[in-house]
Amino acid sequence: MKEIDNFYSQKEEPVKSCLLAIRQIILDRDRNISEAWKYRMPFFCYKSKMFCYLWVEKKTGLPYLGVVEGNKIAHPGLIQDER
Repeated sequence: MKEIDNFYSQKEEPVKSCLLAIRQIILDRDRNISEAWKYRMPFFCYKSKMFCYLWVEKKTGLPYLGVVEGNKIAHPGLIQDER
């Protein structure tokens, strides 16, 4: 099993299903989006440039979508964390 598949399979429900759903939504958006294993987490690239990743927040156990260079996005619905 590849490391990226292992990342998803080790998660418990409902986190596992949530991450897999987000994964599929991202990959279905554009044929130029690909998935890569970087920094021990699934990253998504657009035309080979990293733009987001999936992770599970350690304190709450909730899945989240991290945006590379997300600090350049100003939106009241987004949470800026220390990453």
